[in-house]
Amino acid sequence: MRFAVGLDLAGGLGPTGAICPFATQGKSKRDLHFKGPLLMNSKTEDVQVTAPAKPRRFVFVLLENFSLLPFSAALECLRLANRMSGKALYSWRILGEGGESQTCSAGTSFQLQGDLEDMQRDDVILVCGGIEIQHATTKRLLNWLRREARKGPVIGGLCTGSYVLARAGLLDGRRATIHWENYDSFSEEFEDVGLSKMIFAIDGPRITTAGGTSSLDMMLKVLADDHGPELANAVADQMIYSSIRTDQDSQRLSVPTRIGVRHPKLSMVIQKMEANIEEPISPSILAKDVGMSTRQLERLFRRYLNRSPKRYYMELRLEKARNLLMQTDMSVINVALACGFASPSHFSKCYRAHYDTTPYRERGTHGSRQGS
Repeated sequence: MRFAVGLDLAGGLGPTGAICPFATQGKSKRDLHFKGPLLMNSKTEDVQVTAPAKPRRFVFVLLENFSLLPFSAALECLRLANRMSGKALYSWRILGEGGESQTCSAGTSFQLQGDLEDMQRDDVILVCGGIEIQHATTKRLLNWLRREARKGPVIGGLCTGSYVLARAGLLDGRRATIHWENYDSFSEEFEDVGLSKMIFAIDGPRITTAGGTSSLDMMLKVLADDHGPELANAVADQMIYSSIRTDQDSQRLSVPTRIGVRHPKLSMVIQKMEANIEEPISPSILAKDVGMSTRQLERLFRRYLNRSPKRYYMELRLEKARNLLMQTDMSVINVALACGFASPSHFSKCYRAHYDTTPYRERGTHGSRQGS
């Protein structure tokens, strides 16, 4: 299946665009909080903004197996900003290598509007990544990004698009974010990037998002900066999005929510474990840090998580190891060291007991999947 994406300032996407089928729905009157005045608006009244001399253009670069949600959320914000203001505030263009079509990770193909072409200084370039991002990051793409960056435009990465920007050297010395699943491998590979676990990061002319709905929050921030919070609130209201997040919000659910247990001391211990994977902390020290005995900590873990603190810690370390094996080219020895294993043989033994395969086979199996 293939979709074409066209521009229709009156209502959104053109007749062949299938991303936004609800261009004429009415608004519900809901309280939204975007660090600005409360807006209760229906489409009978346009949000009052000053129209620019020309629309601000966003250029979406779709990579092979890009994630559909971050792309469509960002594009829909632009469409709705035009609709809710009644003005041509934004335009967009969809590009990709080859200039013909690109397929998202859901298997749907999108018709492109052009190849990697010359940009203008006032364009906003957003690289849309997804799965198998290393394979999608080509030399031609990196060279194009470096060349365009010299002109001074805003360049961003949606989802794993951050990886592409980092490979091009465009994030060195800057704050950035990426999907939490790719955090460990990214931080190991790009030490000069100030990686955070927030949903999006804006540092000068560089924008990065963690994927998923974080693109929506980032774009609402852009709309608010460009034309005020009233417009951002109106767009969020149209999208039935009542909890607008900022760049200070974390990607993942809180520890109590993730584990399904609300116990402050248990949460504190797990947070310490997650923050100290390379150099694990002993259960006795963890217990002491939260004012408990080692035996009390053991009972707490067994009661709520049905495993010992040592076992839970081991599973966290092995989970990180698996991510590094599948997402990086790090040697098995270096992966072991990064996850707190002093001995590669001990690492292999623990890995096999947990995943029923060895680290070497895991790496080989994943490599064959990537190449297919």
